[in-house]
Amino acid sequence: MRSLSGAKERLRAARAWNLASRLLAIAAVPALLLLAGCGGGVTASPSNSTFSIAPGTGAVDTNCSGCNATSASGASVEQFTATLASGGNAAVTWSVSGGDGNSGPGTINSQGQYTPPSYLTADHVAVVVTATLNTATKATAVMTVTPGFLQPLTPENAALGSNGTLTISGYLAEAGGATGIKYELSSTPTGSSGGQGSLGLTHCQRNTSAFTICTVIYTAPATVTATGSTYVVATVGDISKTASEVLLNTAGVSSDPATHETRLATPVTLGSSGGNNNDYDTQGNQIVDCCSGTLGALLADGAGHQFLLSNNHVLARSDHAAVGDMIVQPGLIDNNCTPNGDGAGTAPVGTLTGWLALSSNQTNADAAIAQVNAGAVNPSGNILELGAKEAGGTLAAAPPGISSSGGKGETASLHLKVAKSGRTTGLTCGSVSALSLDVQVSYYADCAETKPYLTKTFTNQLAISGNQFSDAGDSGSLVVDAGNAEPIGLFFAGGTDASGVSQGVANPVGDVLSELSSQVGGGTSYSFVGTTDHAVSCLSYGNSTVTAAQMRALSDSEAARTQKALGQAHMLVNPSLGILGVATGKSIDHPGEGAVIVYVDENMNVNVPAIVDGLRTLVIPTTARAVAFGAAPQTAFEANAAPSVSGTVLSQAVAVKQLRSQSLMRKFPAFFGVGVGQSLDNPREAALVIYVDRRSVPAQLPASIDGLRTRYVVMDRLHVTRSYATAVQSRSHCMPHSTAGLSGFDFLNLSKPRALRLF
Repeated sequence: MRSLSGAKERLRAARAWNLASRLLAIAAVPALLLLAGCGGGVTASPSNSTFSIAPGTGAVDTNCSGCNATSASGASVEQFTATLASGGNAAVTWSVSGGDGNSGPGTINSQGQYTPPSYLTADHVAVVVTATLNTATKATAVMTVTPGFLQPLTPENAALGSNGTLTISGYLAEAGGATGIKYELSSTPTGSSGGQGSLGLTHCQRNTSAFTICTVIYTAPATVTATGSTYVVATVGDISKTASEVLLNTAGVSSDPATHETRLATPVTLGSSGGNNNDYDTQGNQIVDCCSGTLGALLADGAGHQFLLSNNHVLARSDHAAVGDMIVQPGLIDNNCTPNGDGAGTAPVGTLTGWLALSSNQTNADAAIAQVNAGAVNPSGNILELGAKEAGGTLAAAPPGISSSGGKGETASLHLKVAKSGRTTGLTCGSVSALSLDVQVSYYADCAETKPYLTKTFTNQLAISGNQFSDAGDSGSLVVDAGNAEPIGLFFAGGTDASGVSQGVANPVGDVLSELSSQVGGGTSYSFVGTTDHAVSCLSYGNSTVTAAQMRALSDSEAARTQKALGQAHMLVNPSLGILGVATGKSIDHPGEGAVIVYVDENMNVNVPAIVDGLRTLVIPTTARAVAFGAAPQTAFEANAAPSVSGTVLSQAVAVKQLRSQSLMRKFPAFFGVGVGQSLDNPREAALVIYVDRRSVPAQLPASIDGLRTRYVVMDRLHVTRSYATAVQSRSHCMPHSTAGLSGFDFLNLSKPRALRLF
């Protein structure tokens, strides 16, 4: 994801049923404050004879891009510390003041974790952080807060052929002011040079009644010679940076995920935004948060009744819904949190029928169904962009394939190329990266994540990885085999790992259908509504796992450890046995860890130990000539296509996982998932794929367990409720504009937020 956090789509939007009272609160700032003015420059006094605080000065944006710590809930914060002159921690009381005239200074907790306000009405403001010791002795720091991005660029990802055009929009967390966005083309998501195509002029809309939006038109080059990504990188100030990834493709496919978020004409097509009409939070008589996801697929029972399929947490509000609830398209997050019946913008498409209770130990899937309203949903089960390319490069809607499975879906295999059509990232493709995954996923009872509900361990799930495969709002998407469109999984959680690669989790469709039959349908048999098997025009943004691991620098101590192990590794060299040479390298199974490269004869089946002198081995098939002339590759994936792992080897690895999974997660609390995949250090071997909480990575991670290599995926823990764009709080602070100017500031109807990155 930022999740990527888990793959639900909980988005805060600001809307009130009592707008007049909110505007009155904004206008009612005491006149004395206005007369007093906001004062001149503010200076820091970070130290005194008793204690000092750090940092003394600094800068963050409203998304806290410069932050250096995380709170207990995983939110980014700027961490302040107080140290006695004699050494040791100073037991101070923290407070903040100054800041924006309407949004305030932000907040700071008792541990000194500072969170900036969510938006500004000025180009920059000064926030004074005060530490008080024994009620009298104080030290102060000054933070300059600037507007950050309200959300990622829209769209976050898109596909274009030659000469294709795309309008890219960036929203800033600022109303009024003069701040703008600088757009640049790049070959990387954080760079400022390279890339293909061209950008037009940037146009920004600024006023005091809406968040600033800056748009630019990207045009693909006249000739696309190879499929690959170009990035439109957006920068605001000196801190915030985000990017939209454009997949330039030789097939000439044009795909903009924005079509999945809009209200569709009835009968609606699936793969689109949708959810429960009651999925929102309130404070008093105000709606302050709302939640939605993806309407995934169409099921039918034996009598021909049709049902929408999505996740429990999308349709049934994580066990907190009622049978008969209205299901709407689009979801509330794409209608400014306006429920059907309170305003226009959504259409009722189904009635909630039942769900697999997350609270039950008899369920192993996150699924719910809703009976389709007559005429509301395409009866053929069409899913957006799942079909063939049309004139102009767009992709047709099409049902999933069912002819080879009778509508029951197929069993996924390792490295199977899969596709999904979801609300936020549209049609994307990845591959199955792990099987038999046991994974912990947390749920909340509200959109704002203030009410933890439960953490459930799902067993034997499918892991899927690939750049841009999924993001917030894609929960509920049907995952299909890209070769024949047969259903293989129901996407329900995910995030972005430390290499920037999307990591998703899906319930196997066989389990979904079986459990719905036994626990919702009373024995009724459900099948997917679909058509003859057909290929999907897959949009694959690649997988940067290997590249990111090789680009990561080793620490000095790790480099020294790697060099030391090389001496013992030289003893392995024996060309007659197929070991041609050794060198120092970097592990892919555990990025940031060194490895001894072992070059083996590509025509021989060579056994190489997983560890030499405590260091992982990176096994690369090549030739003696390549080793002799220094032309051997640095990873096995540069040398050849990755070989498949035999079924016998995988079965043995699954047996180890079944035996060790739960004990590993108990022994290492940072482990929240264990599955079986392929080692990237030695692709001929299976590996335990272990998901590790990036905020609490153990100092030492085992390189092998019970003779199996280990591969670590470091990312945020998975959870499927998340909120953004918090409701605006009116504060009694100096106004950057006149009261008259703010009286028309409709904070509750700002330019509509779209899906934000969850992870």
